[in-house]
Amino acid sequence: MSSEATRRLALDFASQIAPAGCIDIRRFFGGSALVRNGAQFGFVMKGTLYFRVDEAMRGEFEADGSEPFSYRAAGREVTVRRYYAVPAHVIDDPALLHSYAERALHATPAPGRRLSDTILAVSPSG
Repeated sequence: MSSEATRRLALDFASQIAPAGCIDIRRFFGGSALVRNGAQFGFVMKGTLYFRVDEAMRGEFEADGSEPFSYRAAGREVTVRRYYAVPAHVIDDPALLHSYAERALHATPAPGRRLSDTILAVSPSG
């Protein structure tokens, strides 16, 4: 998926979540970040929408079969358990998508503040 197509998809999700102009779309590595009031609460990467999760959301997403964001770097698989793919049934339901986006925003630290319990799982691949 091209960066322009990813941006269009991010804009589409943003328009479903909030009124126009409430969510900024910014470049984020090979994708597009969803940012509100300076806080990145989600992103679109390779056609998939990911939301920031807290412990409760992580459990719900895992129960729905969602996977955390992962990528390959320096010959290993890196898993970022702070962001999970949004389940299809959430994307298909505008009210639910809006609700989950609000929850993702609340799970996101305010700009300039970091959470102390960073969860990154790194596993070598072979």
